[in-house]
Amino acid sequence: MESYQEMSRRLQQAAAGGRLQAEIDAIRASGNEQELKQLEMLLRPENYPPVVKLADCMCSDENQTSCAVSCLFEAIRRDKDGKLMITDDCVGCGQCVDRCEQKVLAGKKDLIPLLQLLKERETPVYAMIAPAFSGQFSSEVTSGKLRAAFKQLGFYGMIEVALFADILTLKEALEFDQSIKSDEDFMLTSCCCPMWMALIRKSFSELIPHVPPSVSPMVACGRTIKKMHPEAKTVFIGPCIAKKAEARQPDIADAVDYVLTFDEVGQMFEDAGLDLPNLPEDMSDHSSTAGRIYARTGGVSKAVQSTLDHLCPDHKIPLRAIQADGMVACKALLTDVMDGKVKANFMEGMGCKGGCVGGPKSLLPKEEATGHVNAYGEQATYATPAENPYVLEILRRLGFDTIESLLERDNTFIRKF
Repeated sequence: MESYQEMSRRLQQAAAGGRLQAEIDAIRASGNEQELKQLEMLLRPENYPPVVKLADCMCSDENQTSCAVSCLFEAIRRDKDGKLMITDDCVGCGQCVDRCEQKVLAGKKDLIPLLQLLKERETPVYAMIAPAFSGQFSSEVTSGKLRAAFKQLGFYGMIEVALFADILTLKEALEFDQSIKSDEDFMLTSCCCPMWMALIRKSFSELIPHVPPSVSPMVACGRTIKKMHPEAKTVFIGPCIAKKAEARQPDIADAVDYVLTFDEVGQMFEDAGLDLPNLPEDMSDHSSTAGRIYARTGGVSKAVQSTLDHLCPDHKIPLRAIQADGMVACKALLTDVMDGKVKANFMEGMGCKGGCVGGPKSLLPKEEATGHVNAYGEQATYATPAENPYVLEILRRLGFDTIESLLERDNTFIRKF
């Protein structure tokens, strides 16, 4: 019997060859209970957590704890019959998938329903590419070539999420200026990392008042697309499994329809026979340096610092940033904050070491990916979103008359924690 990953790959190749429905019918006709279960997971991914259990675990009680211990969110438990289960507390960090000796855990895949949607060509589908994309598909593949590739796959367009990291940077700089009035005040930032935010909500809820009420750049991008094009479907593409869990959270589930990883998209390009380095340039995004460097540890801090300096040069309390790199470091930093041991007033947490570039589905080592992200940031025409006319035009089209109106409640970029 083929594995979940093998079935997904076979269906993907069948879709590229126009045989998807025939392959689905063949699997259904086989009557194999395990394969039917895997097919249901692939066709209805919205019904499953970001990490799926493919079969009952055969580990002993002692060995089975290895995957549970790897989970900082206590999302792996046993049911009343003693069988392993993934609970709704799963944030999709992927640690348990790597630790599972029996290989019965896997990351959920959204690909097959998306391929069906692209084939129908009845609904505009937008690719939303994470700031970590730079260099992932070869150093020769620019943003413009990547946009051309997505259009050849049937997407209506591609938008860099860095453009919405720009907008969230404006918001967080204003939040800092408004809320940091003394040496005792502080902010917990990095709304872009779902693992960091989940850790605060689950284990350090006393600190929630110090978290700016912001959606992530992914959600901001998806919501903006749907406001401008209500009939559209949105697809986030990045190196992170945890984004699959974030996209399902009830208060922000309106923003993103599918989440794919870089390797899944790379396979789509391969199956379509696309020679990405030789595709034409199709340029339209204009993010600033600030938004582009969100993908690496320290990027958010630097982005907010430079934007704060531009917007509020007379701010009396200087921004003193500290970064936590990886989930263990995030937990340690938050513990120190609770104990009053941290003197910084701007805490940035990244669940993966190196930041998003160190995500479980990054196609490059984090050091190499960081270099690409920094280089792409330096190529930006504008250093901060406050100087970026394209950001200001998006805000105008969304009904924001001034940058300061980003702090108003009940808008596109606000969420409650």
